[in-house]
Amino acid sequence: MMFFRQTYESLRFAWQALRSNILRTTLSLLGVTVGIFAIIGVFTIVDSLERSIRNSLAEIGTDVLYVQKWPWGFGGEYQWWKYFQWPETTYSDYKFLAERIEGAEAVVVMDFMGGLSVKNGNNSMDALLQGISYDYNKISEVEVEKGRYFTPQEIDAGRSVAVIGADIAEALFPNNPDPVGKSFKIKGLNYVIIGIQKKKGKSLFDIAGNPDEKVLLPYLTFAKSFQSRIGNSVDIVVKGRPEDEGLIELESEVIGILRSKRGLKPTQETNFSINRPEAATKAVSGLFGVITMAGWVIGSFSILVGGFGIANIMFVSVKERTNLIGIQKSLGAKNYVILFQFLFEAMFLSLIGGLVGILLVYFLSFIPLGSLEIVLSPKNIMLGLSVSSIIGVLAGIIPAFGAARMDPVEAIRSK
Repeated sequence: MMFFRQTYESLRFAWQALRSNILRTTLSLLGVTVGIFAIIGVFTIVDSLERSIRNSLAEIGTDVLYVQKWPWGFGGEYQWWKYFQWPETTYSDYKFLAERIEGAEAVVVMDFMGGLSVKNGNNSMDALLQGISYDYNKISEVEVEKGRYFTPQEIDAGRSVAVIGADIAEALFPNNPDPVGKSFKIKGLNYVIIGIQKKKGKSLFDIAGNPDEKVLLPYLTFAKSFQSRIGNSVDIVVKGRPEDEGLIELESEVIGILRSKRGLKPTQETNFSINRPEAATKAVSGLFGVITMAGWVIGSFSILVGGFGIANIMFVSVKERTNLIGIQKSLGAKNYVILFQFLFEAMFLSLIGGLVGILLVYFLSFIPLGSLEIVLSPKNIMLGLSVSSIIGVLAGIIPAFGAARMDPVEAIRSK
């Protein structure tokens, strides 16, 4: 009980010392405030950007392989002149692969066309058209809020039906809360709405297109109406089974089937690309790692200055209270009690500076940054407080040890 009572007294002394020197306390914590704000601010923005990008990448599927003519480039030499000569991936490649593959949960064909106007009477808006096969909802979640998703018969027969985004429904049918069953026009052709996707809202990175502004059509319907020929280039997406790890076997199977379809000899190079979304994720993580490191470097300089400032103030504080330290020790105060007084004072200074820095980052999250949502996570709050505590201990430990080791007689005699 004596230890806890003395520790409490040390905390009280430290707090009183800070309150009695408000101006000095404020100036001392500025460096830590700026440093914590820089570090936690960068971390928070990076986390928010990374979350937005990962959510966008999730729209193009997880545990999937994209079979395409062009490889995705993430650094290194991009040999476009070689890829240019490769044949397009076509609907016939999709049919051949879908009929023969055994290790996939789903095989999907899809194609896009943007900048087309969708109309209903005098109402219109520009939309992104996407032709898809039936299993598309297995690689990318299609949240149908009203109506339903396509049936296999609608997909196979190429019927003129569509699942549209929430923004399109609002623009074309402003006075109709449920336009399922209604028709609209694209380039003079009628399409019946069978489903409306749940509103997602704008995101910073809509890699696969904003679902709110998208029209999903059966692929054969899309190809018949908007492609000049059935041999146009398409994206083929192959989704692995949940029990498969790494998709290595699935990738080998896809390569083998398509090589046989294209009649490639064992000595000939594969003339198509197998792209993985996780490659984009790794590239993004590498970029954000560099930004995070820059945040640490910038913030560390400010924290270093703040730490030296706190240490300097603590030396001054010890000098000012030398006589009081002697009196306390002559009355029986233990060395650790004196040490705790000054160590707690340094930690309070640093923690208050850190809390102010974190509070500034929190206020930053209310600043509108377009579609980017800034979120201060508990992890970053704990990181800021931990760094502040460590800086406080390091800045105050030497002055505190010096105060604790003073000779009480010499301390009382000092002025």
